[in-house]
Amino acid sequence: MALNPQLFPNGMPVPFTNEMFILVRDGVEFEVDKIPGSQGGCVKARGTIYLSNIRMIFVASHPVGNFFAFDMPLVVPENGHRALYSTHSFKILFKEGGCGTFVPLFLNLISSVRQYNQQVNPGPQPLVDPLQAAQTPVDEVMRHAYVDPNDPTRIFLQQPTAQSQLRRRTYQSQPVEGST
Repeated sequence: MALNPQLFPNGMPVPFTNEMFILVRDGVEFEVDKIPGSQGGCVKARGTIYLSNIRMIFVASHPVGNFFAFDMPLVVPENGHRALYSTHSFKILFKEGGCGTFVPLFLNLISSVRQYNQQVNPGPQPLVDPLQAAQTPVDEVMRHAYVDPNDPTRIFLQQPTAQSQLRRRTYQSQPVEGST
């Protein structure tokens, strides 16, 4: 878990190599403990959850002290290379609906990541790279997903681009040569 991962200027998380975003859900409330510099170590904020094939990222709508985002990996090493300190506890509350879409996709994704890691790493290995989840077949997760048409969750069928990478096109009519 990481406090304040890198974000694009528009607030979207900067993806890792081979990371694919699956969905984004606005209108969630996120609460996490053991945040340095916060009152009592607990932070509560409203914002957006991004789900990718590697991690789940919460991005606050408005910073709370020094907290503006939180990153939670989907794959944790099974060996002794875990964090030396205690883990964080967190809550995600879907204040504007969307839990019915998010939870099945999240569970399908976790299942696919685990299956993929078991196929790639059949026996106990001394080093496990959590970023190997990047090769998880996201299309497999999407094939088994039920999406409620009344749910405002945005599911990515194509990877979103950062605002700075979007090109503006002007559709002004150009005079045709020889028409005047």
